[in-house]
Amino acid sequence: MELYTNLRAGEKGAWLSIGTYIFLSAAKLIIGYVGNSEALIADGLNNSTDIISSIAILIGLKISQRPPDKNHQYGHLRAETVASLIASFIMMAVGLEVIFNSIMNIFNPVRETPSTLTIYVALGCASVMYVVYRYNLALAKKIKSSALKAAAFDNRSDALVSVGTAIGIFAAIIGFSILDTITALIIGIIIIKTAVEIFWESVQTLTDAFDTEDIETLSTLIKNVDGVISLVDIKGRTHGNATFIEVTVTVNPYLNVWESHHITEKIEETVKKFDINCTVLVHIEPHEKK
Repeated sequence: MELYTNLRAGEKGAWLSIGTYIFLSAAKLIIGYVGNSEALIADGLNNSTDIISSIAILIGLKISQRPPDKNHQYGHLRAETVASLIASFIMMAVGLEVIFNSIMNIFNPVRETPSTLTIYVALGCASVMYVVYRYNLALAKKIKSSALKAAAFDNRSDALVSVGTAIGIFAAIIGFSILDTITALIIGIIIIKTAVEIFWESVQTLTDAFDTEDIETLSTLIKNVDGVISLVDIKGRTHGNATFIEVTVTVNPYLNVWESHHITEKIEETVKKFDINCTVLVHIEPHEKK
């Protein structure tokens, strides 16, 4: 099944992110401590949470590939969403710690001018992360993976954070040392913001929220299927990268079983063209004239 093939392909992006984040977080934390830069240390802690997030995505992708069983007849596709939810809590805790430490340093300053080396490390890490972002985004589009696409945008935000870190460090070196601490505070806020976004998206998925624009588009496509007289009801929910749609339509009451079944097949084909990872359940009802 193409869905499971795409999930396996998505593991490449997750492994790339994990390896890159391990290297970059270690480099930032070490150079940050040696070079006296709070902003670079905060950026390194930010990347450490991304390691956890990427591992969660990897575990979710692996569990999602398990076939349906007695207790999970729709498969295990939501495992990825559960893992992302757990990762959001961990990111939240790290973000709060960064903010707390930054506030304490503002009120109890220990001003040491950061080393120039920390600027080069921040800019170098930003360049590496941008390359990872481009790779993961291209892979996400190829395999149509929403999770990997979200990871790619997280890569991009990390690249921007590193650029901001470099600016904050430069300001501290030329005499505005408090800006290094303020930059660390901003990074902490960014970590919290990212955690909240991941949490909210995960909760929306787990509570069967569905994009209203997709519902409107699908409704229009189904109504235009030859043989469908009216669309009575349509519901949608997501399981990982898969979508499940339930549709009730009315047809000519004098059609035989084969003709009615043919209409359901055309509805399924239409929806598949819109989303190849979509499973459709069609309920046929006889159209009643009013």
